[in-house]
Amino acid sequence: MSNTGDQNPPFAGDQNAPFSAPQPPAYGPTPAPPPPVPAQQNPYAQPGPQGAPPGTPPAPPQGPGGYDDPAPAGAYGAAPTGAPGAAPSRGVSGWLWAVGGAVAATAIGASVMFATGAFSSEPHPVLKGYAFRDDLCSVTSLTPFENAHYKTKPSAGTGSTGSSGPSSPPNPQHSGSRMGSMDSMWCNVSLTPEGAGTTDYSSSWVYSAATLHKKTDPAPEFADLYRAYETQQTSTTYKVEPVSGIGDEAFLVTRNDSGALNSSYVILAVRDGWMTYQTTWSSYTTSSSTVKPPGPAEIATMLESSARETLSRLHD
Repeated sequence: MSNTGDQNPPFAGDQNAPFSAPQPPAYGPTPAPPPPVPAQQNPYAQPGPQGAPPGTPPAPPQGPGGYDDPAPAGAYGAAPTGAPGAAPSRGVSGWLWAVGGAVAATAIGASVMFATGAFSSEPHPVLKGYAFRDDLCSVTSLTPFENAHYKTKPSAGTGSTGSSGPSSPPNPQHSGSRMGSMDSMWCNVSLTPEGAGTTDYSSSWVYSAATLHKKTDPAPEFADLYRAYETQQTSTTYKVEPVSGIGDEAFLVTRNDSGALNSSYVILAVRDGWMTYQTTWSSYTTSSSTVKPPGPAEIATMLESSARETLSRLHD
C-alpha cells in the first residue's frame, strides 16, 4: 500500500472548495444465501395397488436389505426364486431400480457441483480484467482537460510536516489500499486555467476514485446511491441522468447552481461488473475573473472522455 496523502478525500474541508460534497459511502449488499437444495422424494415409498379387489391384503413391506431383497417365494403371485420357467419381475423391482439410478445420478451431480464450487458461499467477483493500481494518478487521463486549456497546478509542497508545520499538499495526490473485501484507490488533481491573470482566482479539481469489490456485488445499490442526490432535502438540488455506452451502467450527477457564484460540481459514476468508478469536477471562479469557466455540458464531455481512457488503462 502506498499513501502520499490523507486517506480521506482531499480538500474535503478546504476553504477554497466550499462546494465540495462528501464522497458517497462504500456500498455493497450482503449477497443472498443460495437456495436450499430441494429434498429428494423417498424412492422407497410405494403407491397403493390400483384396482385391487376388496379384501386383498396390502403388499408386504420391504426387507432390511432395501429394494434389493426379492419378494418372499409364492407371496401374492410372485414366482419362487429359481423356479423353472419363472418370468423375471418387471413391476415394482424395475421401477425401484430406475428410481435408484436417478437418485445416484443426482448424488453424483451434486458432488460435482460442490467440488466445482457451485454451492459455495464464497463470492465470485466479476472484475472484467480491472486491476489495482497503487497510484491511480498514473493511469488517469487528463487529456480532455488539457484540451480545454487547463493544466496541472504546480505543486507547492510534499505534504510532509516540518518544524514550521505541514506544507501544502502535493499535486497530484494519490492513495491506494488493498483490503479483504475491496481494493480502493483515488487520485486528486488541482487544475488551473491557462491564461489566468495574477489577480484572477480560480480553483478546479478533478477527483477520481475506483473500487474493486471482492465480496459483494455493488449492482443492486449502485443506481439508488446516485439517484438519491435528487431526493436530498436541502437547498441544493441536483439533476441525475443515465449515461449510455460506458460500463454496465453510468450516471451523471449535476448540481443545479444559481446565484452570482461561478461554481460547478459534476459527478460521473460508472459501474462495470464489480468495479465502480467515480470522477468528480469541482470548481470555483470569481465573477471578476477574466477566465470563463466551462459549462455543465462541456464538463460532462470532459469527464466522460477522461473516464473512458482511464478505465481502459486500468485493465491488466
